[in-house]
Amino acid sequence: MLELQHIGFKTEEGKDILKDISLKISDRFVAVTGPNGGGKSTLAKVIAGIYRPTSGRIIFDGQDITDMSITDRAKLGVSYAFQQPVRFKGLRVGDLLKLSMGKSMKMRDACDYLSEVGLCARDYIDRELNDSLSGGELKRIEIATILARGTKLSIFDEPEAGIDLWSFQNLIRVFQKMYEHTKGSILIISHQERILNIADTIIVIKDGRVERCDSRSAVLPELLGSADGNTEFCSTLLDKNQEVTRSE
Repeated sequence: MLELQHIGFKTEEGKDILKDISLKISDRFVAVTGPNGGGKSTLAKVIAGIYRPTSGRIIFDGQDITDMSITDRAKLGVSYAFQQPVRFKGLRVGDLLKLSMGKSMKMRDACDYLSEVGLCARDYIDRELNDSLSGGELKRIEIATILARGTKLSIFDEPEAGIDLWSFQNLIRVFQKMYEHTKGSILIISHQERILNIADTIIVIKDGRVERCDSRSAVLPELLGSADGNTEFCSTLLDKNQEVTRSE
């Protein structure tokens, strides 16, 4: 479905963030992980069209989308959930869901999508996407919009960031249901062991390069410290898992 061919990305200052990344992503659930600052979020934004690669090509469903805008990629079936969801003052939750579905929406439809992420539709459907909503609420609403779109490729950038333990556990259930019911692929940037543990494939990005790309059963034990040379990342992984627990 998605092929990255020798993707590179440099900042305006000339710093290499991504360095000759080549990948083929066809599994239904792929997790991208690795040390902080390794280029994971940049890679997600390059795939979504927020950033343009400085070298290489991106092929999606056999079509070259390298120079396409984020809007055109969205029309082809690419969704992106920000690490910090955007607030839209004046826009209601119901309006956003209608835009996502691309058709008229009944209350029952809104209930289905919002309940999937642990929210009651009657409490949220008329609320504005402004500062009255917490970061966790916004994160769940954003994920509900992606569920409503039902796209071919859904990209989530650290969905666990800024949410409490209950919300995180609910997100795991959401991703499991997405895996069971979606016909497309899910690509998640995450340090969380519980997210990595439901992926088909794990890609490890370090220093802007692909360090490992293999099945969960082959990669996860190494990330958890069963192989030499992973001490630094294993520490990061454990720290991130503890952050969610402390936020309970």
